[in-house]
Amino acid sequence: MYSEYSGKICRDDGMSDMVKWNYEREKKMRTEQKSNVKNSVGRLVFVGLSLLLQVLWILLLFLRLNAYSTAISLCFSVGAFLVALSIYAKHENAAFKMPWIILILAFPVLGLCIYLVFGHKNVVAKAMRRRFETIEPVLFEQIPQDEAVLGRLEEQDFAVANQCRYIKRFGHYPVYRNTDVTFYPDAAEGLAAQLHDLASAEHFIFMEYHAIEEAEAFGRIKDVLAERAAHGVEVRLFYDDVGSIGFIDPGFIKRMEAIGVECRVFNPVLPILNIFMNNRDHRKITVVDGKIGYTGGYNLADEYFNITHPYGVWKDTGIRLAGDAVASLTVTFLQMWNATAEADHEFQTYFPKLDYRAADTGFVQPYADGPLTDGYFAEDVYLNLIKSAKHFFYAATPYLIISDDMTRELCLAAERGVDVRIVTPGIPDKKLVYQTTRSYYAPLVRRGVRIYEYTPGFIHQKQTLCDGETATVGTINFDYRSLYHHFENGVLLHGCGAIGAIGEDFAQIFEVSREVTEQYKGKRSMGLRIIQCILRLFAPLL
Repeated sequence: MYSEYSGKICRDDGMSDMVKWNYEREKKMRTEQKSNVKNSVGRLVFVGLSLLLQVLWILLLFLRLNAYSTAISLCFSVGAFLVALSIYAKHENAAFKMPWIILILAFPVLGLCIYLVFGHKNVVAKAMRRRFETIEPVLFEQIPQDEAVLGRLEEQDFAVANQCRYIKRFGHYPVYRNTDVTFYPDAAEGLAAQLHDLASAEHFIFMEYHAIEEAEAFGRIKDVLAERAAHGVEVRLFYDDVGSIGFIDPGFIKRMEAIGVECRVFNPVLPILNIFMNNRDHRKITVVDGKIGYTGGYNLADEYFNITHPYGVWKDTGIRLAGDAVASLTVTFLQMWNATAEADHEFQTYFPKLDYRAADTGFVQPYADGPLTDGYFAEDVYLNLIKSAKHFFYAATPYLIISDDMTRELCLAAERGVDVRIVTPGIPDKKLVYQTTRSYYAPLVRRGVRIYEYTPGFIHQKQTLCDGETATVGTINFDYRSLYHHFENGVLLHGCGAIGAIGEDFAQIFEVSREVTEQYKGKRSMGLRIIQCILRLFAPLL
């Protein structure tokens, strides 16, 4: 597998004719703009202004107190030093600690104000954490680890077995066999298959997505959901408020309920200061009857399927699971559904005993992570893969905003001879984030990592491939938001037939992408370096 992939994707002779054709094509496509739902955007603006006024009021209060007397000013300075010292003593990633320390020491009043409002995420999220801690033990009882499966994996690859054991220990998600995996290199293909499976649902449908747009693509899904609900199928739809706020209006839930779809929104945007507002549901999950499941990078909005083209060609992928591993996707959905509001008292009906015999003999391990868990579980999965790579490690991500730990492991892998390649977009969806992404290129390429930009447009898929044997597909970007702030999910694959298709997908991506490795090895201007340093400093807090 290694030689097959390396032969196809190693191109250093500049842009091919296909690349040039796609480049001209995407220039035309960029002119097409996506539309927003005006009343929803208005709600977001109102909330934003309300939060800003609250922050300004608190800041003004602190400033007035500071100016009242020298003693109070001295107290603020001492308090700033003590808070900075306590932050330094915390056992967490240095990338989170340094921005707070610098901000508080440089601007004691402003820094303390912002930190007191936004810095105590664990305290603010206590109520949500309690709901998770209540529901999780009950749900995880439904997915015990089959030790025979883990033992078989240990016989094939002990290092991968250790990775799976880590996921089970800290994420509580087991590794499975008896699961067929289908990889979709194009989101539109995934949607077509998804519609077919939804139409065959007999008992229940669970759907959880970061963004839903009430337009053409979701319209197809909506028709199927309505038809299935009319035939007695239990249909649940769950979406993130921020992710969907520009796509749907406040009447969306009522319209869904009118067709028999039970609908909930995660973490509604409110005009009240709350650090938990920064934590969003970024997961993408569909479960049909507990037998078939879908996940991947795409949301249920038209741009993901190239129905609209706001950023050139939109490149996204997904996978279909059929068999035992679907149970973990069911757990992930029910976890969020019941943490939002109490609903279920019995779960057995959603975990049927499957009379299914998979043709695939590989190992499949769906998993999920979120900001309420201890540690940085999703990042550790990536780090373990990078550490285990012998020949090559490929990653595709829309954003590259990574910790020092991730940077170090990628560089170490490249320096020990591993072919490390990272693909990012050629056309950005967020220009400031894009500049932050590019600021991470230079430290990587100088130590041997190769960087590609997807020339046709915006690459949104989140997937990795390690040595042609192990892969991940899911929702988890290589950025602080996904790795630390959001609720995410992914699937680890080993020895599955779909891994070959993932390798072919990477081969095609490299064929139409522009390698920018050499471009970022040189020196940058002083102004650019200063701007990029500032962006990188505060990236963990965004």
